[in-house]
Amino acid sequence: MVVPRTLRPVVGLLIAFLVALGLPVAGSAAPEDVRVITYDASQSEEFQQAVDAGAQVWNEHVQNVKFEPATGGSADVVVVADDGWPRTQLTGLGQGKIWMGRQAVQEGYDEIRIAAHELGHILGLPDDRTGVCEDLMSGASAGPECTSAVPNSAEIAEVEANFAEGKAVEPRLFTHEALTLR
Repeated sequence: MVVPRTLRPVVGLLIAFLVALGLPVAGSAAPEDVRVITYDASQSEEFQQAVDAGAQVWNEHVQNVKFEPATGGSADVVVVADDGWPRTQLTGLGQGKIWMGRQAVQEGYDEIRIAAHELGHILGLPDDRTGVCEDLMSGASAGPECTSAVPNSAEIAEVEANFAEGKAVEPRLFTHEALTLR
């Protein structure tokens, strides 16, 4: 189910309210139904703790999916450090590669917010350049003073729906340059 953009905050708040009350919510997963996404942050250099913290943020806010560090072998998501802007190559829902770019950090952007934002792409969320700090997927448009790494209720609801429904996603590269062209 695709929730119209105008209704996302309402649906998200409703789901968050029901979850807070401890009531089962359609799309909420039983522990055996949780999709585990493994990630390898061994090449993320100085960003490894931020990547782990960004994964933990999502683990604390969604029920249908959980990020876990890979323990040898291949991983669903590979995270590397580089000198450019952060970006994500999404290859499928829960799969891809993330570049933790030093340029954004040098310009004052928060490392954990960057990690949580890029992991949001892995969870099927698009960029949403609102400029609002409370919108995790607003990314750089919220400015370097924004340090909130917590997804809002609409973003949480969309991730829950993506994994409850097994949403098909097209491979896509999310970059800062794509945002500045809008």
